[in-house]
This record gives sequence, structure tokens and C-alpha cells, in this order.
Amino acid sequence: MRSTQRHSCVITGLGLLMAFPLWAWDGVVEKQTFEMNSFTTQSGETIPNVTVGWEAYGELNDARDNVILITHFFSGTSHAAGRYEVDGQPTGYWDAIIGPGKPLDTDEYYIISSDTLVNLNANDPKVTTTGPASINPDTGEPWGMDFPVVTIRDFVEIQRELLESQGIESLHAVMGASMGALQAFEWASAYPDRVERLISVIGGGVADPWLLATLSAWAAPIRLDANWNEGNYYDGEPPTEGLKEALKLVTLNANHWQWANETFNRDWADEERNPAEDINARYAIEKTLDDIAAARAATSDANHLLYLVRANQTFMAGHGDSLEEGLAAIEAPTLMLYSENDLVFAPQGVRRTAELIEADGTDVTLETLEGNRGHLDGVVSIDQASDKLREFLQ
Repeated sequence: MRSTQRHSCVITGLGLLMAFPLWAWDGVVEKQTFEMNSFTTQSGETIPNVTVGWEAYGELNDARDNVILITHFFSGTSHAAGRYEVDGQPTGYWDAIIGPGKPLDTDEYYIISSDTLVNLNANDPKVTTTGPASINPDTGEPWGMDFPVVTIRDFVEIQRELLESQGIESLHAVMGASMGALQAFEWASAYPDRVERLISVIGGGVADPWLLATLSAWAAPIRLDANWNEGNYYDGEPPTEGLKEALKLVTLNANHWQWANETFNRDWADEERNPAEDINARYAIEKTLDDIAAARAATSDANHLLYLVRANQTFMAGHGDSLEEGLAAIEAPTLMLYSENDLVFAPQGVRRTAELIEADGTDVTLETLEGNRGHLDGVVSIDQASDKLREFLQ
């Protein structure tokens, strides 16, 4: 059923006309903002004053049918391509495939991406999201753990409202990696008449027991940090140490032992400190993971990570009576890119998802991504799928 929730589109910068510019892309993108007066979750809870950030690359055509929706991964944002400053370096995570003349050609397609609810990077000035760190208008205080539990389907419904605010009723394609793949599956299952093509990257159709346990391990360090205080830390010291350890696990699991062994050997972090003699000394891989985690924690929110964990854990495509039913609802031709070395979404689960989608005749193409990064090859090695993506989109 089509939602009748009220919404408004707020464009930062020079006003509404900037939302649909005459396109001549120099790689610089502008984060824009979409607002809804209220949003009702799949569980029936109402969230007032929902705001999410979004970006777009390319120009929307008159028929509004050249749209590719990009849905982001667990620790990602809407920044899929380009850079924010004229003199800055490109920082979009899929710059390799999005842009003029690239497989997701901005001279041909209007490519749009939004920050999810409970986005992990809630403290990043370039991210706009509503979640536990946001102010509850009923109390004037941060929501904390009183924020309603949200699902992948809720992310999709916010995206649908964003698209409809621009007069977009159908998608040439929806494409996402990891948690973004979950959103892509949900789009194609929930709205088969609106999705013409589905591109899943390093993701499966359900959070299987292995993923449930992996996600639980990511959440554990936060809950064990005394500063977490059952989520009530916004007036005090945040659970930074727990958050850093959680993000360390996320980074490690998203990679592969081949990358670790080929990159680090058994080097010490400090050549003057031997871990065999100093209990506080570290190996180089430990220091690298610690440094990455500390940098990511600076812009992340611990409660938001917990809510993302739950959104991923509860995922099953279509929310029907069974996984088979949810995946059978997908009618769009489907391209699934995956890694045989993935330690997050087991390749067997990806292949099973493909089997269930094509069981009723839906066309599915499975392509492997090569590399030593495992799950992360879906982001850092996506360019190797350029020819397949170009062919599939045309």
C-alpha cells in the first residue's frame, strides 16, 4: 500500500533548483537533506521528524525512468561517488564505477543514494540521519535506547518516500553492497513492479545463523563498556573503547586471512618492542586495526551500531512466511557479485539465494569477484565487474 505520510524535501545550498542541475559533473557533489514530519516503522512505532541525507550524480530525465538507486553497506554512507571539495580527492566508495563514461554512467543515468536511518556515522558532519543520538521531540533529550527498533524494510520505505518526492516511481536498477544488498533484495521483493534490475554485491537474501552470530560479536564490546550505561551516555562519557573494539572486529571480519598474511607477516608495531618480552607491545596488524577503529569511532555512535546490528539480524527478504516466498517475489533480472572468500556472507548462502530467486524462472547471473580482501572485495575490487555491470544495465 502506498504511504500517505507527509514529507518535505529540503535542499541545502542554492535552493530547490540545485536538486536537478543541468549536468556537467566535475566530481564535486553536494549532500542534500530529505525530511519527513513522521514515519511509521514496520512494527507500528511512529518516529517524528525523520531526516536523512542524500546525494545524486547525473541528471533525471523527463520520463524519470533513468534512475539507479545505490543502497549503502553497514558502515557506509550515501557518499557513493565524487568528492565534497573542488580541490579534494575523490572519496566516494564506488568511484571506480560511477561517473561519466563509467559502467554507472552519469551521462546516461540519474544515480541517487541516501544515508539510512540509524546510520553508524552519526557524528560525521557529512552524514544526516535519525536514530538514537537524535533528539526525541517529546522529551528534548536524545532517544538513546528508547528509539524504535528499525529494519531493512524501514530503510527501503524512507528511500521510497525520497524517490517519490522527486516524482520517481520506478528504478532502472537498484544496487548495493553487503547491507546495501539486503536493501536491494528488499526493494525487488517488496516492489517488483518498480524495480527493473537488481544488482546484489556481497550479500544474501537472509541473515543466516552465521551472520547472526557475527553481528552479535560486533555488538558485544559496546555492551561490555561501563560507559555504555544501557545506552544513556549522551550527557557523559561515551563508550569509546567498546566502540573501537567493535569496529576493530567489523574491519577484521570484512577482510580475509590472505590479506592479513600477505600484508603484515609477523611484524612488530614498534621495532624496539618485542611482544614476546613486553605484554603491552603489539604486532603491526594489531596496531593497524586499532588505528582504523579509532579513526572510525571518532565519527560513529555506539547505539547506532547496536541498532544497525539488529536491523541486519532481523532481515529476511520480503518479510513473508518464508525466505522462499520473499525471494520468489523478485521478478527483476538479477546480477549477483560475490566473493568465494567472504567471511561475512558465506558464498553458499549467496548461491542459495540465487537458486531461490531463479526457481520460478527469474533470470539470475552469478559472478565472482577475485582478490584477497574477502567481503571487502565488493567495494575495493568492484572495478573488475565493470564490463558485466555495463552489459547488465544496458
